[in-house]
This record gives sequence, structure tokens and C-alpha cells, in this order.
Amino acid sequence: MKNISLLIKPASSVCNMRCRYCFYADEAANREQASAGMMTKQTAETLIRQAFETVEEHGSVGFTFQGGEPTMAGLDYFRYFVETAARMKRSGVKVQYSIQTNALNLDESWAEFFAAHQFLVGVSLDGEKTIHNQLRLDAAGKDTWNRVTKNLSMLQKKGVEVNVLCVVTSQSAKHGAKIYNNLKKLGMRYLQFIPCLDPLEKERGEMPYSLTPEAYGKFLCTTFDEWYRDLERGDYTSIRLFDDYVHLAMGLPASTCATSGTCGSYFVVEGDGALFPCDFYCLDQWKMGMIGERSLEELAKGEIAAQFQKESLVHPAECEECPWRSLCNGGCKRDRYWDETGVHNYFCPAFRQFFAYAGERLRRVAMASRNGYLRSR
Repeated sequence: MKNISLLIKPASSVCNMRCRYCFYADEAANREQASAGMMTKQTAETLIRQAFETVEEHGSVGFTFQGGEPTMAGLDYFRYFVETAARMKRSGVKVQYSIQTNALNLDESWAEFFAAHQFLVGVSLDGEKTIHNQLRLDAAGKDTWNRVTKNLSMLQKKGVEVNVLCVVTSQSAKHGAKIYNNLKKLGMRYLQFIPCLDPLEKERGEMPYSLTPEAYGKFLCTTFDEWYRDLERGDYTSIRLFDDYVHLAMGLPASTCATSGTCGSYFVVEGDGALFPCDFYCLDQWKMGMIGERSLEELAKGEIAAQFQKESLVHPAECEECPWRSLCNGGCKRDRYWDETGVHNYFCPAFRQFFAYAGERLRRVAMASRNGYLRSR
């Protein structure tokens, strides 16, 4: 395998926050064993060894840490992980580290560690203080905005490469322009906006934070206007979804499976070493095996991985006649649903609204960017 991406959950579903929309808490509740526990040094060593045994010469290995809240595993775990990877790494293999964190546990020791080992740190922040504090509470039910933004600033001052992940909910969807500009004021130049997920056993739209297609479409259009206006002024801020659409319009690959229209681009490794094909499907029926039982290459070619990818290739019926298919690719599998007429994407109306509104400008940016700044992202 030329490139290997591992999304590692060193603290499983354990978290020091109680975000009202947390999709992983919901997944964990739908498993026989909610928490897989803290990852041991032995399990970490096994997955590192397997990654380097499997990757081809001059290939790359990406270690991404997520949760729950991955910092609950402690800084000593991460130090051990990086030291072990440095010891096991084969010459010519490129290693990349990243972490998605709520930032509550961070202090200067964490920041110095991230800077020293060139971690890309994604901080979860819902863009605006009132909205964030409504939905992203700590374990004691207290507000977290001030603590998170303080630690975000600390990371920036320490020279850590940081981006922000903002979950789009019914609350935040009404304030796309405000959230975008607010994050820019915090010094953020790399942003990810992802639509919130409803619980697995619930109908879409039933929760207080549920995002409707209409609201999501409006959010995308409003945010795009701000992004495009800045772009025309030569003030580029990366929004990953828009960057992906521009890349696809340029004939380049997208950076996420959701915009590529197919699953199977990475492995999830739970705290106990259990492997899954996707962060949105860490459920008992999709468990591929345990780290160390078989090689990563065998798992990637195994029955569960093949079935998971096969299902992702069944695109919504609406895609057949859609003029935007080459940009949308049917969206994320987790947003698809089945009824008596076939498979559909819940957010299809949002994407149609957005592409009808912004498609011509996206293509304009693509034409101007064939040899420009977006190619390097």
C-alpha cells in the first residue's frame, strides 16, 4: 500500500465534554461495549509496526488522533507513540501527525509537543460564543468557549499549525457569514464546516440541533459569498469543502471521502485495537478485526471492507440526471437513506441549491487556479 491513513482513538469514546450533538457518543451507545478503553502501549506499538510493515517504499503513513477526546489518553501516551514511530520508521517513508481535539486539556506542554513534532491540530469550535456554549458544554455542564479560544491562541503563539472544525447545526446555519468572519478574526485561515448528524435510531430533523437541507443550503450559499468576496480581494481562506469542489472542477482529486463519493480511504483503530472502515460506522457489524490479527493489506481486501465500499458505490437515483454529479459525487454515505423508491441523500436539496447558486463561480475559480494557490492545498 502506497499510502496508509489511520484514524486512532486512543481514549475510545471517553470525553471531558458533553456536546449535545456528539455522533460518537451515539455510536458508542449503539455498540455492545460503549468504550473500548484507553489504548495500551502494546496496542500502539502493534499498529505502528503494522503500518510500517505494510506501507510501500517511499510511501506515507498518516497517524490521526480523534475521540471521544484523544488527549484524555495523556501526553505521555503521545510521547511514547511518536518515539516508537521514530524508532520503527523505515527510511524514505513519510510520516504525518494530526489530532482533532476540543482543546480543553491543552497547556504549554501539549503545545510545545505539537510544535516539536509538527502536528496539524484541528480544534473543534462552533464559530460563535453563544452557539458554541449552547451545544458544547463540559462534563459539568459549564460553558467552554473562553477556555477553548484561550488555548487556541496559545497554540498559535507556539507556532502550531492549527485549523478549526465547526459543526453546522440548526442554530449555526442561520449565521454563516458571522461565523466565517468571527473565525477569521480569531486568526484562523483553514476551516472545516461539517453538517451535524442526527442519532442513528432517530428520524432526521427530530433533534433540537437537527440541520435541515434547506438550512444547510442557505448556510453554504451565505458562507460561499463571504469566501468568494475575500478571494476576489486576494484574501484567501481555506474552506475545505469549497476547496474540494474547486479541485474537482479542475479535474483533481478531492481530499475527503464525502466529496469523492466512495468510502474506504482510511482505517479507524479503536482504543482496544479493533478496526473499522469509517469513523461514522464504528459499530459492531462493521468491525473488521483486531490490530495484529491480520495485515492491514489483508483487512483492506477483506469481506467487510469490500461490502462497506460496495454499499458506498450505490449512488442516489437523483445523481443520474444531475448536472452537478461531477462535483457532488452523491455525498457522504452516512447522509444517504433508503425508501421504496431507492437510495437518496438527505442533503441533496442543499447541494442542488448551493451548486445552482455558486456553481458558475466555482468553475471560474477553478479556471483561474489551475496553476495557482488552490493546487497546493
